[in-house]
Amino acid sequence: MTSPDVSRRRLVRAIATLTCSAAIAGLAAEPSAMADSSARIVGVAGKCVDVQWSGTANGTTVQLWDCNGTHAQNWAGVGNRGTLRAFGKCLDVAGGSHRDGTRVQLWDCNGTAAQSWLPKNGRLVNTGSGKCLDAFGGAETGTALQIRSCSDATTQAWAPRGAPAVAGPAAKKGVATWAFPPGADAIRDAGASWYHDWSASNSDVPATAEFVPMIWGAAFVNDADLATAQQSGRTLLGFNEPDLPSQANMSVDHALDLWPRLQGTGMRLGSPAVAFGADTPGGWLDQFLAGTRQRGLRVDFITLHWYGSDFGDDAANHLMQYVHAVHERYRLPIWVTEFGLIDFSRDPHRYPTPQQLVTFISKATAALQATPYVERYAWFALPANGKHAAHGLYRENGTATEAGAAYRSAGRS
Repeated sequence: MTSPDVSRRRLVRAIATLTCSAAIAGLAAEPSAMADSSARIVGVAGKCVDVQWSGTANGTTVQLWDCNGTHAQNWAGVGNRGTLRAFGKCLDVAGGSHRDGTRVQLWDCNGTAAQSWLPKNGRLVNTGSGKCLDAFGGAETGTALQIRSCSDATTQAWAPRGAPAVAGPAAKKGVATWAFPPGADAIRDAGASWYHDWSASNSDVPATAEFVPMIWGAAFVNDADLATAQQSGRTLLGFNEPDLPSQANMSVDHALDLWPRLQGTGMRLGSPAVAFGADTPGGWLDQFLAGTRQRGLRVDFITLHWYGSDFGDDAANHLMQYVHAVHERYRLPIWVTEFGLIDFSRDPHRYPTPQQLVTFISKATAALQATPYVERYAWFALPANGKHAAHGLYRENGTATEAGAAYRSAGRS
């Protein structure tokens, strides 16, 4: 839920502009006893073993992709002859086949030899088939991985690397912002690895952190804005609170009719972010996702907004209960692209005390960091100015509020 002031500001803004770890630590030599932990698996051309679109469904393709520090490249391994796991599922040879060229995929762990991998002499050998993991065909991003007879091919060479950025401090952490004086300096000081500003371009909020563009509403589904989004980032956020008249204000059918244009960018796609009720059967998001399945459309992760009106000690638990309920319903990765404590039921709106904000930020960010299916989160909002002084993170002079100091510490060891 958002306030009328926030709604007007967003509308004006929009219109104006894993680790195969010690378990594969022996890849370069004969296997030895290893502990279970996580790391990237890096192959030809320095690219990573990646779960396509961070999918969690059985049969999801495993591919070669530019290393990007997401959970889709965070692999956990067990023992010398063990599984390699991402999102709690196993690297699997399709159908348990022994045939050259059989694709590998993500599948429920089942204890079969099709999911058992042996690190040996810089290769990953599937013990069921005796064949090696191979990026056959070259080093192009998006190459589907398969098994082939073991050889000296560079496409069969794999090496562990340290934990990807997603497993490290602050890598999930982002901010929602608009242009204000500290700008990029505040984003950097907050330790945010990414940010969004409700638009397709960051031209008025340039920063070194990753920018994630958004197609705010129906008016922005056009060639120019879609091309700008493609130039601005790899991931695209869908419509902003289409269930609210004061925001994108779109029917489910209208959103579904326009979705192929967003999908046509080839970018990784976040769902429309509803203001509330993302877990509600028959709600706006539920209908939209049912419609995408019926029409054969793609959504790669769920985008959530959450604002709590209970400022007590259980506020972080309330957030995580909502996040968990949404994940349980749709079984897709989660991005929480706006969250905070604001009671919109009162006019003027009610805000927590600084200490309540600090407590909530500390608890909530720790929980979000620790939840594997939460890929990213972003506080609303970075600026602590005007109507947002009570809950923002940085004042216009560049100093952090108490909430800002707490958020700066989030996700860091």
